[in-house]
Amino acid sequence: MEFGFGLIACQRFPGDPRSDVELYRDAVEVAVLAEELGFDSVWTSEHHFVDDGYMPSLLPVCAAIAARTTRVRIGTALLLAPLHDPVRLAEDAAVVDLLSAGRLTLGLGLGWRQEEFDGLGVPIRSRRRRLEDAIAILRQAWSGDLVTGTASAPYPGIAVTPKPARPGGPPIWIGAFAEPAVRRAGRLADGFMGGEVTPDSLAEQVGWATEELERAGRDPDRFEWSIYLPTFPWHGDDAWERVRDHHWYVDWKYADMEDASGRAGPPPPAPPIPADREAALRDAILVGRPQEVAERIAALNDAAGGRLHYIARLDWPGMDPAVRNESMRIFAGEVVPLLR
Repeated sequence: MEFGFGLIACQRFPGDPRSDVELYRDAVEVAVLAEELGFDSVWTSEHHFVDDGYMPSLLPVCAAIAARTTRVRIGTALLLAPLHDPVRLAEDAAVVDLLSAGRLTLGLGLGWRQEEFDGLGVPIRSRRRRLEDAIAILRQAWSGDLVTGTASAPYPGIAVTPKPARPGGPPIWIGAFAEPAVRRAGRLADGFMGGEVTPDSLAEQVGWATEELERAGRDPDRFEWSIYLPTFPWHGDDAWERVRDHHWYVDWKYADMEDASGRAGPPPPAPPIPADREAALRDAILVGRPQEVAERIAALNDAAGGRLHYIARLDWPGMDPAVRNESMRIFAGEVVPLLR
């Protein structure tokens, strides 16, 4: 198994007194700490036009992390490929790969928020085609060939330089939940990233991707399987109480993004957790003592055939950094050893 830290998004929790300068400084510092603690990877996450400042520009932050670290894999989870020009994305990703000496992994997603597509002038109905075009163009740009693009996204035979640190460029993963997306990852990508899974649903996803890999004549053993889940290991009986409001904010904010369209000013606080939601909210996070968290991760690793890259979503908007950092230390020092 491998273990990642994330998702770094620089969201401003309502009432957090820190400036944006401080939030972005913390994003780099927590990545440095993750490397020091032995995490295998750190991950950033993209959204646009959200009132809490959800990180809109991942590769500059990845470059800053690269400059402060030497070993840890640096990834995007997820970069919304349909919203980016593929050649500019290829150039920016190649530069980050060079700055990191070959440590970038480019996790790509479709995106789903109408406001983001409207705001950036991209038809949302084109997102699947644009994702597939982007992958083809990235691979052209990082090869020794000229970029001619695809039938739906042609380019005039341009030479994209510099090339990434690794031949062929950074690994490309696809964020995949529904069956068509998982199968797309098996056809086109080097790995997939899932979330909101149980061992049974993860095993089903692995089966779908494996079918596509074998159909394409690709080696499943060279494909990477990854999930990211909210995680909070802690000593004592108050683990849920410590993470509850922050976990609820992240969960609620995804729904509030639609209502926040066009909203100016500071982000509003999340409403109280509905009585009928708290049990499900708690079930969705790996929370508790190290042994409890490790047991649930082990079941997921078994479902992935023993080769899971588990990304612990340990970065919580608004949480006291000292509490977050202690949970990271517990994960790295007590959960990971139970799984290796």
